[in-house]
Amino acid sequence: MSKTFTREEVSKHKEKGDLWIIIDSTVYDLSRFLTIHPGGLAALLDDEVAGKDATDTFFALHRFEVLQNPQYVRLKLGHIQGEEPQMIKPPPGSLSEIPFAEPTWLSKGCHSPYYNESHHRLQTAIRKFTEEVVFPDAQAREEDGKRVSQHIFEARVRLNLPAMALGPGPHLKGLTLMDGAVKPEEFDCFHELVIIQENSRLHARGYSDGMAMGTYIALPAIMKYAAPEIRDKICREVFAGQKFLSLAVTEAYAGSDVAGIRTRATKTEGGWIVNGRNEQEGGIIVLLIERGEGIETRLIRTSYSTAAGTAFITFDDVFVPDTHVLGHPTDGLRTILSNFNHERLVYPSSALRNKISNFHRWALACGSIGTQRAIVEECFK
Repeated sequence: MSKTFTREEVSKHKEKGDLWIIIDSTVYDLSRFLTIHPGGLAALLDDEVAGKDATDTFFALHRFEVLQNPQYVRLKLGHIQGEEPQMIKPPPGSLSEIPFAEPTWLSKGCHSPYYNESHHRLQTAIRKFTEEVVFPDAQAREEDGKRVSQHIFEARVRLNLPAMALGPGPHLKGLTLMDGAVKPEEFDCFHELVIIQENSRLHARGYSDGMAMGTYIALPAIMKYAAPEIRDKICREVFAGQKFLSLAVTEAYAGSDVAGIRTRATKTEGGWIVNGRNEQEGGIIVLLIERGEGIETRLIRTSYSTAAGTAFITFDDVFVPDTHVLGHPTDGLRTILSNFNHERLVYPSSALRNKISNFHRWALACGSIGTQRAIVEECFK
């Protein structure tokens, strides 16, 4: 049982080496925290703080979640007798009460023709999973710059999130999605929107990219253009969390100019020889290259986070068989540009593929709007 104190008892502990304060009816012993407090010693020895109720002062400078940090939880001594906390952390999966933090379709009394009960079920399940399972790892990996922890990949596989990241389609058939929150046959582009926007709440952009972006931007080309036996093998391995993908379409010489890449593929018997430092000649060919001899990768320390896993790749006389050509060998530019469709454009159904050009950059828009809501929420907090 937690110890209880009176406010008079707390007021006797207000000196250096013996300092207590009250935050939201909880008593904290800051005696050993004084020297490491980011705001300095004077801020805690202030007459309005030391030995007193510092709730207003604390929340004027900090958000509630700070108190959930294990290093601060250890500072708790007990509670003020007869008082109850007023700041109560909502249970995992709860909607935010901050203005503009949530889309209107999640607000009471609002209706949208694009969302039904399955979207609400998925949103609740994804948020709970994100807050309880993913968020702690995301913050830790953003701090240390390491890759996403293996248990996160395994948890996502169990819920079939890697498959859902590819949007609606036959690849979902027979799968149990998010413990049954949504059925494969009813999964649409707005379910995908929900997943993208909930990931925006991680406050960890680099980590988010490292968790799923490789699959998100690389697998669609394989699903559409690879030979059936290769396609099925890779999809099976990726959806099971056994293999990871990257999309290599950017070079120091070319930037975002896909047509300007210099990595060269030379035809040889039964396949192609790829080298990553030669001038481009002729058209573009898109190849599925498995990691092996002649391939080296080196981490790029990007401006946001090394948790993203962004890497510099070099190819030194790498043999790629003809069976690993994606699309037509002489029409690679069309292949790679069409691969951007899912990254920047989602097709709700094959019948609508030629009718929704105004959905351009759908996925990027979903993520941007979700991030903007998260920023608004943070500012209010």
